[in-house]
Amino acid sequence: MEDASLSPQPRGPGLGPGLVVALIFVAFVAGTLGGGIAAVMLSGGDSRAVSSVSDSAPQPTFQKDSAMVDTVNKVGPAVVTIVTEINGRGGLRGSSTPEIAAGSGFIIDSRGYIVTNAHVVRDARSLTVVFADGRRLDGRLVGTDEPFSDLAVIKVDEQLSSVVDLGDSDALTPGQPVLAIGNALGDYRNTVTQGIVSGLHRTWRGEAIVMEDLIQTDAAINHGNSGGPLVNAAGQIIGVNTSVIRQTQGGQIVEGIGFAIPSNTVKLVASQLVKNGKVTRPYLGISHQQINPAMASFYSLPVPNGVFILQVAADGPAAAAGLQRGDILVRMGNDPMDDEHPFLSTLMKHSPNEKLTLVVNRDGKEIDMEVTLGERQ
Repeated sequence: MEDASLSPQPRGPGLGPGLVVALIFVAFVAGTLGGGIAAVMLSGGDSRAVSSVSDSAPQPTFQKDSAMVDTVNKVGPAVVTIVTEINGRGGLRGSSTPEIAAGSGFIIDSRGYIVTNAHVVRDARSLTVVFADGRRLDGRLVGTDEPFSDLAVIKVDEQLSSVVDLGDSDALTPGQPVLAIGNALGDYRNTVTQGIVSGLHRTWRGEAIVMEDLIQTDAAINHGNSGGPLVNAAGQIIGVNTSVIRQTQGGQIVEGIGFAIPSNTVKLVASQLVKNGKVTRPYLGISHQQINPAMASFYSLPVPNGVFILQVAADGPAAAAGLQRGDILVRMGNDPMDDEHPFLSTLMKHSPNEKLTLVVNRDGKEIDMEVTLGERQ
């Protein structure tokens, strides 16, 4: 694989192999909910029990959690529903009825720019943005960052007053409270769920995409939440909800494992999409596998952390610098190659044509190499 790390690879410890994962958007056919939305079960309690309570009975007084309520009031107006008519899929289950999908997004710029997931707008031949107040506007795709970050930017031709603040995802700590806001099940706009930051620097592997350096959260994320914000208690967006793990291939149910793209990645990608309609990425020209202490111990590798080079592209920057298959990249510039500095995220800190020092472990010995990065085409 190239720098995108798309070929099948072993899962890192903690997630384990064989997990069934899902990108979280929801599909409709002719306006009817479909695509795996579960039936909503309502309690069958006796309604007469409610009416038996005296109107004069003392009622409890609740004090609002001002931080969370203020956060919802601040962010909610900037969260939107994105409805797409899917191009070239022939409808669900082979039907000729057009397929309509729904996801979430949020406004990042008053000029009408909105961030969402790339998989929400994939193959779309039309985009409709539904705002928190119910207004509907046509949208157009500005650009996407597949298959790297699953981010996309769309635009509506209207000035918008509700704009979110993007926080610093590098400052996150496991245990911090967060809220997820989005279009749950495609029908419940601006649904709010609460959780915590469960983990950082996670890797998610789907069928056609690998994403690194994700935020893990236990905030409930349902179909339709794709592209919606993960928000801290200060009302800042610290992530974009993108995927969940539902169950293992063996059928074991998994609860409370969702993932969000960090806000610092969003800043970097969205700014380039708004400016250029694409993301310019540096290119090293390797296929790689990120290693950690457990993997290093299992394979008796000479270092506990690093990037194991599986292949070196002919005529690429890595080949020109002298990197070989089987080398372990342990440092890129000033950054060590470890769980907190995954390869793709660290590479993205640099620019095409930049000269960079790499530290490589080859047969147990460290070698410094100079490389001039290329530009991914």
